[in-house]
Amino acid sequence: MTGYGNFEEFVIARRGALLRTAYLLTGDPHDAEDLVQSALIKVVPKWRRIQNHPEPYIRKVLARESVSRWRGRRWREVTTDTIPETMHHDSTDRIALLEDLRRLSPQQRAVLVLRYLDDLTEADTAAALGISVGTVKSHAREALARLRNQPSGEEHAPAAR
Repeated sequence: MTGYGNFEEFVIARRGALLRTAYLLTGDPHDAEDLVQSALIKVVPKWRRIQNHPEPYIRKVLARESVSRWRGRRWREVTTDTIPETMHHDSTDRIALLEDLRRLSPQQRAVLVLRYLDDLTEADTAAALGISVGTVKSHAREALARLRNQPSGEEHAPAAR
């Protein structure tokens, strides 16, 4: 993922991955689109500096913008019973994961998405969010404990035959 010649090439190649991360951060496909657009707009002026390795920087912008929007009450939360068609997920595990992520605070959600779903190290997650490694560890520990204590896993388990 290094050495993208130009911005358009990067967006074409990585748009799907950026949307996936944004969707996991927001829980809404429309908000995910908006979040990716905002992040890409912020990245354009810095493209020459980051073009050889842009993904970590853009993930940082996505995570920070997601938390900032939530804090500023500019972010709307939409709760639905089904996953929107645009995401094409039919797995009950994915549906359960998305519902569980929505129950976490934006910071906890960002830590789990970057750390475990985007497979960043604790240090990279901390750098992306502008927090300490210890805060990443505590957010992850608290979020995972909260997820374990939620009854949602039973709600989404297939019925026994």
